[in-house]
Amino acid sequence: MRKPSRLVSVVAIVSVFVMSLVWGAPPASAQRRPEMQILSDAETDHIIRKMARPIFQAAGIDPDSVTILLVNDASLNAFVAGGQNIFLHTGLIQSIDDVGQLLGVIAHETGHISGGHLVRGADAMENAFLSSLIGMGLGIVGGIASRNAGAGAAGVMLGQHLAERNLLSFSRSQEASADQAGLSFLEQSGMSAMGMLTFLQKLGVGDPLLNDRDAGYRLTHPLTRERIASVQAFVDHSRFANTPTPAAVNEDFRRIQAKLNGYLDPAGALRRYRADDRSAVARYGRAYAYFRRGDVKQATPLVDGLIAEDPRNPYLHEMKGDLALQTGRAPDAVAPYRKAVELAGSEAGSIRVSLAHALLEQHEPRLADEALKNLQIAAKTQAQSAFLWRLTAQAWSMKDNPGMLAYATAEEALARGDLPMAKFNAERAEKLLPAGSPGWIRSQDIRGQTGGRDAPK
Repeated sequence: MRKPSRLVSVVAIVSVFVMSLVWGAPPASAQRRPEMQILSDAETDHIIRKMARPIFQAAGIDPDSVTILLVNDASLNAFVAGGQNIFLHTGLIQSIDDVGQLLGVIAHETGHISGGHLVRGADAMENAFLSSLIGMGLGIVGGIASRNAGAGAAGVMLGQHLAERNLLSFSRSQEASADQAGLSFLEQSGMSAMGMLTFLQKLGVGDPLLNDRDAGYRLTHPLTRERIASVQAFVDHSRFANTPTPAAVNEDFRRIQAKLNGYLDPAGALRRYRADDRSAVARYGRAYAYFRRGDVKQATPLVDGLIAEDPRNPYLHEMKGDLALQTGRAPDAVAPYRKAVELAGSEAGSIRVSLAHALLEQHEPRLADEALKNLQIAAKTQAQSAFLWRLTAQAWSMKDNPGMLAYATAEEALARGDLPMAKFNAERAEKLLPAGSPGWIRSQDIRGQTGGRDAPK
């Protein structure tokens, strides 16, 4: 089981505005602010983690200890912060030409981790990211599925700019060192380093045509002609320079790229993935674009066709459930979600939350037990999700259990960063639950985490 990193704990307490691909977009007022939005999608996380696993292993890093997060930002950038946490901007995934370039970026960022740059530059890096979080303010609601994404939302404002400046603390020598380490990891994994080279060439050095969208990577990863020449020299002598990426890996990458394009830019995706393109990737991109537009009539046959061709793909069944749930047909969403959970196995954490949501939306107490079972399993890897705990509280309310309702509400408040409310409900749960029971013990832990904060009046 992948253990949550220190940064994820920080994110849980400070309550970063978490955005799941399967739920709707924030209101226009929120979209206008330069917020740092973290996208959560089971399929994207699974695919990137699977393709990056050999790189982490070559670096001597436990792959399950690395947290990969998607930042909803159109700029072409990636960075590491707060420990073994790799942040990839959606603009990076959307704009790169092939999966080899993404692997090159991940190898480079892994080079920073393995090189101890985060240790030597810990203060600067941690402060950079924390300044960004502080700029967001506390109490940002993370549950877009609740259709209340904008409640309490605050923009990053100066925090994001402070983070960008502080992240420049990685020196050019550290960047070159991370390049060399990353190249070594790719070589050990039998992967071509050509992607890293073409990515750096894509950005260029002193290119007058470089736009603001691409400049982010150059600001946080200082480029020099010497760096590019060094990578070129490595590629020239690599045994695997011309080794192609396996077709299945390319197909997986193209699918999550199409998914992001369809979700974040429906109009652009429909232009890119034309109706006469019958490839699975194009149909997937169109399906998500129609889904985001609320056009279920066009999206449904595309998803059904993809499932017919690839019935063992859990994420296609997940999307079918999403289509039903987000159009007010919760009962119809249950079967595809159950199938997705079955097929995804240990990777089904966020899908189990969606299944529980579909069950609870029917307001039938008889379904509360199945919802709770899925939420309890999902909490092993999704405990930082305020929305998970909100659903858990709803299920315990349906079962008329005030003690567990108070406990779940305390967990939700803790995940949102509302420490006074977390303490208030944890104390209430301790009074209502049997002494020594799991909920009672965890409530004591929550009360301890909230320190001496005063409870709400």
